Amino acid sequence: MPALSSTMTEGKIVSWTKSEGDVVSKGESVVVVESDKADMDVETFYDGILAAIVVNDGETAPVGASIGLLAETEDEIAEARAKAASQSTSAAATSAPEIESPAAAIAAAAPAATTTGKVVATPYAKKLAKQHKVDVGKLVGTGPFGRITAEDVEKAAGITPSPKANVVVAAAPAVAPAAPAPKAATSLPEIPGSNVVPFTTMQAAVSKNMVESLSVPTFRVGYPIATDKLDALYEKVKPKGVTMTALLVKAAAMALVQHPVVNATCKDGKSFTYNSSINIAVAVAINGGLITPVLQDADKLDLYLLSQKWKELVEKARAKQLQPQEYNSGTFTLSNLGMFGVDRFDAILPPGQGAIMAVGASKPTVLADKDGFFSVKNKMLVNVTADHRIIYGADLAAFLQTFSKIIENPESLTL
Repeated sequence: MPALSSTMTEGKIVSWTKSEGDVVSKGESVVVVESDKADMDVETFYDGILAAIVVNDGETAPVGASIGLLAETEDEIAEARAKAASQSTSAAATSAPEIESPAAAIAAAAPAATTTGKVVATPYAKKLAKQHKVDVGKLVGTGPFGRITAEDVEKAAGITPSPKANVVVAAAPAVAPAAPAPKAATSLPEIPGSNVVPFTTMQAAVSKNMVESLSVPTFRVGYPIATDKLDALYEKVKPKGVTMTALLVKAAAMALVQHPVVNATCKDGKSFTYNSSINIAVAVAINGGLITPVLQDADKLDLYLLSQKWKELVEKARAKQLQPQEYNSGTFTLSNLGMFGVDRFDAILPPGQGAIMAVGASKPTVLADKDGFFSVKNKMLVNVTADHRIIYGADLAAFLQTFSKIIENPESLTL
């Protein structure tokens, strides 16, 4: 299992594009893997024959684990398949005690729950079925979510099931003293009729990043900005394919040029890392998760090219085809909920960045000038969450003043 991103710890097999026995060439795609952010084709580094598939469609494996075995010649296929079978047996034996707990049973069954129209069996059950010539397609599984177990195969073959459960029960008293911590995590009362749904790979990655963000001391600054001129500009450039997201990204990039500390990062708690590139990540909600495609060197792109690149990134994000550098290279993040009518919100700082901007909706607001005359203007509120180890209140206020001037006089955005 390859590491397809810096945050990936395990991957899920979406589908094998090659079957056992197929001849493959170096550089040829053999399997599609779901990382924490995208589905990616994985190529083989060697010529050979795909002798055995160790991790099937819908199953997961940690980074570095074997997911398939190649043979150089046909004579080595049998040896490779025997090795794959032994790996499956070891995995089944290791996981047996875990299946005894309901929580582990749900986790073990997660891949099975995501498959449709496919017989799902444990690796050990598949091995036994081959040995005793049992057709698993005709069995009804008694495991979690209908998973076919070794006991189901033994029963179909007329074999008395081995008493391996007794071994687990006998071992329980020895590990009982160390069990209080896990019990504390599952002590919440169950709600009748509730349904436990395991995280997808992307949701697990988002959860991990959000927990990591808690270790950073952050603060927030809000700033109201008049948007009448920006709205007017948007109506002019919208027919040319320019989105409001592109306008906001361009304005943020131009402001970051003047305030590089807001584009900086604190990686070790002891120093600043000033980024030479202004790569603005934009939060996008997709089916089953959240991802932040990155507009790299946003300050160097004109508004129309920026909009074109943004459209391409969104299409790739929704198709789960983003490359790692297209979602993990951001130096500053923008999150916009204004299209949903949200007037204000706080955003959580992504790990590895110095600041994130939350943009609310532009709404008519009654204002009074210094002479007491009232007028109605459109205003939006932006809130910036920043790492207080490197960005101070005055830094963020100065950045927001610059950003406000660009939004309120947006002619420079089209230059």
